[in-house]
Amino acid sequence: MYQLLDAVRIALESIWANKLRSFMMVLGNIVAVMSIIAVVSLIQGMNTYVGNAIITQVGAGTFRIDRMGVPAGEREAEEASRRNPIVTLADLRALRGFSPIVSTVMAESGSAANITYHDVTLETVQVRGVSAEYQEFSGYNAALGRLPSPLEIERNRPVALIGWETAQKLFKDRNAVDELITLAGTHFRVVGVNEKKGSLFGQSQDDFAVIPLGKLMQLFGSRRSLRLTVKPPDPELLSQSMEEARLAMRIKRKLRPSQEDNFGLFTSDTVMDLWKAFSRGAFAVLIGIVSLSLVVGGIVIMNIMLMVVTERTREIGLRKALGARKRDIVWQVLTESTSLSLVGGIVGTALGFGAALLVQAYTPLPADIQVWSVVLGLGMTALVGLFFGLYPAVRAANLDPIEALRRE
Repeated sequence: MYQLLDAVRIALESIWANKLRSFMMVLGNIVAVMSIIAVVSLIQGMNTYVGNAIITQVGAGTFRIDRMGVPAGEREAEEASRRNPIVTLADLRALRGFSPIVSTVMAESGSAANITYHDVTLETVQVRGVSAEYQEFSGYNAALGRLPSPLEIERNRPVALIGWETAQKLFKDRNAVDELITLAGTHFRVVGVNEKKGSLFGQSQDDFAVIPLGKLMQLFGSRRSLRLTVKPPDPELLSQSMEEARLAMRIKRKLRPSQEDNFGLFTSDTVMDLWKAFSRGAFAVLIGIVSLSLVVGGIVIMNIMLMVVTERTREIGLRKALGARKRDIVWQVLTESTSLSLVGGIVGTALGFGAALLVQAYTPLPADIQVWSVVLGLGMTALVGLFFGLYPAVRAANLDPIEALRRE
């Protein structure tokens, strides 16, 4: 134990006495560990952030049916667009009447339009048309006024729920409820303002207008594909409900057993799996880059430790003359190289924490610092110090004490 503490003390004294050399020695480790801590923290934070966003958009315990689903790439999306017919209200009716566990179905579609109030005009605001069941699905909660009623939606009344940001831009500090706005050349009465949601990936979630689906199709055309969201009566029935919905769509579209589905069907887990596959790929690339940095840092450590052994040849010879064994010399050099490498890991950990917290403070991206990433980073630097310090240690241990004492 005393030998270990003494070797650590010598290593720390060497770092302090040769600050620039020590910094260059552990620079690769600092960069590698900082990259591990920062990137892992951001990836884990993004997993939580994206997961919440996907659940918000798709809905927990629900699934969606649309024209293309979640294509694996641009080519697959183009093929699906050519092959698959649009999803229509006839598909909606086929789903509702097929099985009790797919009876709660919401249809929606969207388009961009200008919204005007007096002399203020907002360009290309996202307009969402929804069916009467939309209140049974999460996503809308009026902070002012109320939500459009199912009866107003069914009868295609010219009413609108607008986002918080849309209301602020159009009405400033005035109450927007019961005011008339012009949307795509048609007057709509504002019945409510949705609660503030903030931004998602830098895009505002509060700049929109919700109107009856029938009014949207009157304004922008009925030949548009719908998105159908299905909510089973019990989340435990989600898989069974998806199979029932798939069967209903295939029967409606008269698909033979050998034919593939010509529609997309997915849950929030489907989209989340794609994101996790992407994040795993990004992490694998990170490990490759970090490994390269550690190898370069290890080579630097080995070369500088060889130089240190040369500088301390007389000291090593004296220790051997006084009875130090080969393993004592190996232990001393390995302890010094590992201690120096760990110092780089500790500095890199601190810098990685700082980088992750700075990104979290000045961008919408969250940071979730993981303990295992700290252990991984420090463990890798310790192994680098041991591995690349082994050759200098063996060389020092094999020095002839008589020849070593003759060195000037």
